[in-house]
Amino acid sequence: MTSKLQPQLSLHLLNFAPEGHTAGWSHLLAFARACDAAGIDRVNVSDHVVYGEALEEYAKPEVGGREGGKQPTGPDGQWLDPLTTLAVIAGQTTRVRLGTQILLAALRRPVTLAKSAATLDVLSGGRLDLGVGVGWQKAEYDAAGLPFERRGKLLDHTLEVIQTLWRDRRASFTSPELTFDGIHQMPKPLQDGGVPIWISGTIRDTTVRRLVSYGERWIPWGKDDSDMTESLPRMKEALAKAGGNPDRLQASGPLPAVWTADRKLDLPRTMERVPARVVAGQTDFMLPFLPSADSAETEAKLREIVQAFRSATGRPQ
Repeated sequence: MTSKLQPQLSLHLLNFAPEGHTAGWSHLLAFARACDAAGIDRVNVSDHVVYGEALEEYAKPEVGGREGGKQPTGPDGQWLDPLTTLAVIAGQTTRVRLGTQILLAALRRPVTLAKSAATLDVLSGGRLDLGVGVGWQKAEYDAAGLPFERRGKLLDHTLEVIQTLWRDRRASFTSPELTFDGIHQMPKPLQDGGVPIWISGTIRDTTVRRLVSYGERWIPWGKDDSDMTESLPRMKEALAKAGGNPDRLQASGPLPAVWTADRKLDLPRTMERVPARVVAGQTDFMLPFLPSADSAETEAKLREIVQAFRSATGRPQ
């Protein structure tokens, strides 16, 4: 393996449910505890603040969606706030990292996002990762009173402000949108350099610029996460041209699962795909997994997956 970074195994927690969901969320917390006990490296949750009714926009890459994609719920689906959800999970776990994939950061006021993220990082013992992106849904920006056509600049502004507040004891900031001077915000995040920021996007100038500015951590989107052995070399080349450090690049993407005829995970064949992606530079692998109703059974299966992943990547068991 050529990567200098230890490969990580992540799972997505479904912090959303269909319309009419009344079963509660104890299953979500049980799954998070099982991930923590089994040795999963990171759990991620997603984000929607509100929904409009033009859900077909998700299938349009030109507005930030995914070609052929479909939202998993209708407009009245239930979506838990990601940072609040991770705060509850933090109190029930001890080691698993807590991530957003992705947080629509521009919809939050930067000063309050900086505060809530720093608080969660401190209380979790430095386990928070913020994966951020601009999203695809105009209705969310409309509801927040923000111009959808400026969503990229709004994201940049948000990230600049929160990193300033995390970094400086006496913070000052000046931009057309916001000016402050002599501002103190404590506590700072526990992690050196602040909460790690992961940038979601396709290989394009704006994504590359954000990686250079806010840390070389990438969540590929759309066509660029389908074959990361192809997209990662292109992103590293783009980073080098933009003045970034491709050797520091971390990249989170899918681990394509192989299924048996009876729809069970074929673990050996699935893990055969890992080494080539590690060589290409993928550092975080998101495996699709649905827990069973039996938490002990879920934990046992996750332990088996963790063992197979560590064997495939050369990590110690």
